[in-house]
Amino acid sequence: MTAVAKVATTSFSDRIFDALERVDYRRVESAEDREAIYRMRYDAYLREGAIAPDFSKRLADRFEELENTWTFGVYIDGLLASSFRLHVAQAGSTDTPAMEVFPEILKSEIEAGKTIVDPSRFVADWAVARRYPELPYLTVRLGYMAAEYFETDLVLATVRTEHQAFYKRVFGHREVCPPRSYLTLTKPLSLMTLDYPAARERILRRHPFFRSTLFERRMLFERTVEPVALQRSAA
Repeated sequence: MTAVAKVATTSFSDRIFDALERVDYRRVESAEDREAIYRMRYDAYLREGAIAPDFSKRLADRFEELENTWTFGVYIDGLLASSFRLHVAQAGSTDTPAMEVFPEILKSEIEAGKTIVDPSRFVADWAVARRYPELPYLTVRLGYMAAEYFETDLVLATVRTEHQAFYKRVFGHREVCPPRSYLTLTKPLSLMTLDYPAARERILRRHPFFRSTLFERRMLFERTVEPVALQRSAA
């Protein structure tokens, strides 16, 4: 690596660490916070032409209240900047968006005893995202923390073809299924998977800002009464 490349890499990581000091990850539980995120989703997907206009101006689906679903808001200086929804699939608890759309690929992984993190509904406020180019990394960090907390075998990415490069570059995901119709969206999504145990150390070396403490992970994912299928010891 050249000296210039080293400086650039250090500068990028420093910017992420600096931004993390201003970020608050909140698990969404109140009706008010949920509605704010549903409206953000609607605006984001409509802007991209991924959904048709709807008089309700909100985007929610049947997965919102499932016990294996966690929805988060990412706040910068108290302002809602982005949102990320995470689903955990394992034996006895397999209802996730990707499992519904790609069952012939993922069912065998569950039958093999694997735990899968299935992220969805990654959206950002357009104006905030323009001011904070680090926002995608700050947001997908939630997926990495979930992978740690649930001792995950596979992390999925259900994305449009033009977004695959980000997941390949940052994490090392590989496409396992070309785009197909995906639930409520008008644009097809492909399925990408990441062997998390194999990629873990490489990702941390390259992107140390994805590290988290056990306390941070528990604050985000631990519930007073967790579903039996999700009671796994945290790393």
